Amino acid sequence: MRPWFSLKEALVRQFKPILLGCEGPVLTEDERGFFARINPFGFILFQRNCVDPDQVRTLTQSLRECTRQSDLPIFIDQEGGRVARLKPPHWPALPAIRSIGKLYENDPAQGREAMRLHSLITAQMLRAVGINGNCAPVLDLHIDGASNAIGDRALSDRPQAVADLGRVAVETFLAEGVYPVIKHMPGHGRVQVDPHVDLPFVDTDIQTLQENDFVPFQALYDAPIAMNCHVVFRALDPLTPVSLSPSVHQNVIRGRLGFQGLLMTDDLAMGALKMPLEQRVRCAFEAGADIALYCTGSMAGMHSVETALPAEASKATLARWAGAQERLKDAGALRSAKEGDVDFLIARLMALLEEGAVTRSA
Repeated sequence: MRPWFSLKEALVRQFKPILLGCEGPVLTEDERGFFARINPFGFILFQRNCVDPDQVRTLTQSLRECTRQSDLPIFIDQEGGRVARLKPPHWPALPAIRSIGKLYENDPAQGREAMRLHSLITAQMLRAVGINGNCAPVLDLHIDGASNAIGDRALSDRPQAVADLGRVAVETFLAEGVYPVIKHMPGHGRVQVDPHVDLPFVDTDIQTLQENDFVPFQALYDAPIAMNCHVVFRALDPLTPVSLSPSVHQNVIRGRLGFQGLLMTDDLAMGALKMPLEQRVRCAFEAGADIALYCTGSMAGMHSVETALPAEASKATLARWAGAQERLKDAGALRSAKEGDVDFLIARLMALLEEGAVTRSA
């Protein structure tokens, strides 16, 4: 009998469904051996891993060599503004995306062009050093009075504006050969505490969430990859954070939002989760995540995570990853001609934002 998944999906490499960090700018021998043995889905880099372009290129090459995967997904958080792992003087500082949302609110066409340029510049920076995934765009709403955990990382308080600009970012990243990760499902903008430190609770009613916070994620239901969040929405599951809640995954993320792509957790080392690390990992998969995210680079932590991982990725996860790869391939075939070097593109972006700021103040 023919299996339910296609031959294309069957040919996707098998892997442990974990996205890992590493400790520093150069792999240790212990890391090389562990990564070669465990065969993770991929890696995520942080500022501790990024010194200069030559070093990052060497690191990404080393990660691919030790796992023997030339197209291994290697992610980073390069949103612009305060969330950027590649920083000056070796990389340009791009503005936080809130500035793009403000431009869009005044002139949607200029806002879309600014979002395209911002994403294009970022993608070129990443690809130049061997990074092929970005944990962006942020689709959370900008909510006045909420924790600064999101703040200027959000595009706008207008759901349709976030959806429109998010679509531009996703399609631009894909066309430039970078996997985008929309985040943080089903919406992170209302939190009053930072989940890096403690567990946030959101008391907003379901109708308000559906008419506002959910809208950008519903609009981008077809994005290839998404990240969930460590937030308790009392209207969805009064006791359990999204990342560990089977009901939110089934009824909201895969249900109301209609998302069918690859779903990863936010970092399971964050302070919002209080139970032992192994329990966090098991609960995340039981809830419905495809990929667990563990970012610290601690060898002891990675060994603990390994004990709780499934033996291999599920058929559903492999199929979703195959779909993401196909989406990237198809988008790359439509890539436009090179538009100029990064400095030229940055100048165009900053001119748009400055013109918009002048217009708003006039």
